Order: sequence, then structure tokens, then C-alpha cells
Amino acid sequence: MNLISLALQPATEDDLPFLLTLRKATMTEHLARAGVPQDDEHHLARIRHHFSDAQIVWFHGRPAGLFKAYRDPAGWRLVQIQIDPAFQGQGLGRRLLAGLLEQADAEGAPVTLSVLDGNPARRLYEAMGFTAQETQGQEIEMRYAPRAPRAPLASLAARSAA
Repeated sequence: MNLISLALQPATEDDLPFLLTLRKATMTEHLARAGVPQDDEHHLARIRHHFSDAQIVWFHGRPAGLFKAYRDPAGWRLVQIQIDPAFQGQGLGRRLLAGLLEQADAEGAPVTLSVLDGNPARRLYEAMGFTAQETQGQEIEMRYAPRAPRAPLASLAARSAA
């Protein structure tokens, strides 16, 4: 995947129809299993939660998903990553998450998230370094502890030459 093929753009009210369709396509199965309401009103309430932090994921010029995260004094909170099923399996979620974790590492800030029990995204989160902290009903709270930022290659080469 080249760097130009993936872009983020702040979501607007005009994106609500896309976001509602996306949420239904990506979350219905998990919400049904958890016994959570799936009507448009509940979907829209979740979409509007931290809406000012919502970004549309564009892939090759097409809307492909939603990425929503915010920073507060305690660290980063990942609210949602939703990738349209037509674009899943191409590493978009992993790439978005890696970018957030790189930022968190640079700031020395943890990242937290909540995932529904049984959601396959949990495997990605665990593979990227998140650990389960507690379970509240059907939701698992997870945390990523920041790692020391990596030194740029140029500074490593300079140290090696010295």
C-alpha cells in the first residue's frame, strides 16, 4: 500500500449517511451477539459520540472507513476504527492503529479502548500490544503502554560512526 493511497479527512454532517451504513455493515453482528440495540437512533448516538474527533478514512479516493481517537490528559482514547467490509483485509486498520501508537510512543502516552467481547478486532489490538484490563458486561477495556520512541536511523548512524 503506497502512502498516497490512504488519507484521513474530518467527518462532517454530510458524512452521516455513509457512517450509518458503515456502522451497520461492521457492527450489526457484534451488537446482536452482545444484545445491544441496533436501531438507527442507537447507531447515530454512537456515531455522534466524539464526532468532532471523527475522520473519514479514504483509500484510493473512496471512503473506506472511520477512525476516531482523541487525546486527553490521561492519554489517547481510541473510540472507533471501522473499515468497510469491501476494504477489510488490506491492512488499513493495522496501519491506522500503528500511526496512533507511534504518536502515543512519541508522547509517552498510553492508549485505551473498549472492544465488544467476541469482536475479531481484539486479536489485532492484542497483536499491536494492547492488554485486557477489565471486563464490564460485554465490553473489554484494553490498554497500550507506551514504548520508548525509536531513534531516527540518521542519529543511530551518527552514533555508530562516533
